Amino acid sequence: MGKATTKQTESAKRKRGSGVATAYDILKREILELRLAPGSPIDEMKLSERFGMSRTPIREALVKLASDGLVVTLTNRSTIVAPIDFLDLPQFFDALTLMYRVTTRLAAANRTEAEVTLIRELEKGYADAVQAKDVAAMIELNRDFHSMIARAGKNHYYADLFDRLLDEGRRLLRFYYSSFNDQLPRIYLDEHEEIVASIAAGDVAAADRIARQHADQIVRQIQAYITADRRMNAAIPL
Repeated sequence: MGKATTKQTESAKRKRGSGVATAYDILKREILELRLAPGSPIDEMKLSERFGMSRTPIREALVKLASDGLVVTLTNRSTIVAPIDFLDLPQFFDALTLMYRVTTRLAAANRTEAEVTLIRELEKGYADAVQAKDVAAMIELNRDFHSMIARAGKNHYYADLFDRLLDEGRRLLRFYYSSFNDQLPRIYLDEHEEIVASIAAGDVAAADRIARQHADQIVRQIQAYITADRRMNAAIPL
């Protein structure tokens, strides 16, 4: 293979890789922000036309989204946005609240100074996203913030389970922020700062108390928003 052919091949790979990244980033944001509704079909051909690229990078982007749990391939090989099982939410919220408490307690007991620094950086990034009203960034940074806390707790079983719960709950956070019209009240942003302070101080009891308070208010807000939304939709005549 000549040098010119090699360069052309490498250029094609870079272009395809860029196309995959573009399609993945845009579709991920639209799914997390619920602009692509849970359970809605995904048409590879329409996406190919929309992004002006072949179906190959589209399929690769969908594979990445599937690994994130955001899309699902059905037995007939069609692809849909991953559904949200609303009937299963009470059990999900129970598990999520427990893991908020366990991982934050362990972080307070076992964290290193380097880990506290990383947690503070993620907290700052989240606060900046809240200020900018960048909901997609808020969702991702919230996930990374709590995941880093779990890693600081030094129990990889808990950390892996919490990552799974956090990933499953990302779209539910869209409901959470929508309930505030995407303007998160300062009091709830302060809870992140209090969590970090309790971890940095090694105060296990405070870490547990604040984590539970933080989880409880998120769950209540999401439940209230979903209930109100369903009542409003039921009241709209077809």
